[in-house]
Amino acid sequence: MAIPDEIRACRHCADRFAATKTRHEPAPVVWFASHAKILVASQAPGMRAHLSGKPFDDPSGMRLREWMGVDEDTFWDRRNVAIVPMGFCFPGYDAAGGDIPPPKVCARLWREAALAHVGDVPVTLLIGGYAQAWHLGKGRVTDRVRDWRTLAPRVWCLPHPSWRNTAWLAKHPWFAQETVPALQAAIADALG
Repeated sequence: MAIPDEIRACRHCADRFAATKTRHEPAPVVWFASHAKILVASQAPGMRAHLSGKPFDDPSGMRLREWMGVDEDTFWDRRNVAIVPMGFCFPGYDAAGGDIPPPKVCARLWREAALAHVGDVPVTLLIGGYAQAWHLGKGRVTDRVRDWRTLAPRVWCLPHPSWRNTAWLAKHPWFAQETVPALQAAIADALG
């Protein structure tokens, strides 16, 4: 069985998800193929992605596509974009309705094999603290995003495109003014 199919079949966290406020079944959202041109290393699918089976099938995805300068067809074409999150399933909500972090066991079980399946890519987007910590070690998201030139044009640290980061974006206008245009140029080049 190929690694995408193995991940789709995973039910390792069934008991964990049954104990969340949402009491949902595992439904791994697997969206990657070998030899993609862009790797999106993200956190975990949200509820909408859990229901649709498509990653970033929500306002966060619209914002991410805007930052990347790509349309939906380009983004959801697995030959172009591989999405390998830290957790392949929606982790659920806690008792207060907050997002639960992706279970660390998911990355331990699947991340290396998924990344090996994708292979070397011209551009990698590390979205949010969990993905950045896994790839780069501990550090602050804002510092990494601000220092984009140190890893560009192959690796880009980005804040999560969630509406929750709208205040962060307003506080850091340099992101839209400097980082996003450079990111879009790198992605356009990779997509050729």
